[in-house]
Amino acid sequence: MAKAVNVSIRIDKDVKKESEELFGELGLTLSAAVNVFLRQALRHGGLPFEVRVDVPNATTAAAIEESERLLNDPNARRYTAEELIRELDS
Repeated sequence: MAKAVNVSIRIDKDVKKESEELFGELGLTLSAAVNVFLRQALRHGGLPFEVRVDVPNATTAAAIEESERLLNDPNARRYTAEELIRELDS
């Protein structure tokens, strides 16, 4: 085995605690789990999992579509902040 070296990283306290608990259940130390991750990254030639922006759920996607439609509709009602508050209160 190659000579081991120490590496310092900064992580959130709760993430560290939860990670240690998870990896402990798998019979791994945090250090061993990080080594597994790094070896997999080397084998994959990059991150060993997909990294992407979360896709909005159906409700959020529909709200985004509706807001874009309203923004592009010249006939859609426009409100000032005061008008909107009055409308919502009535």
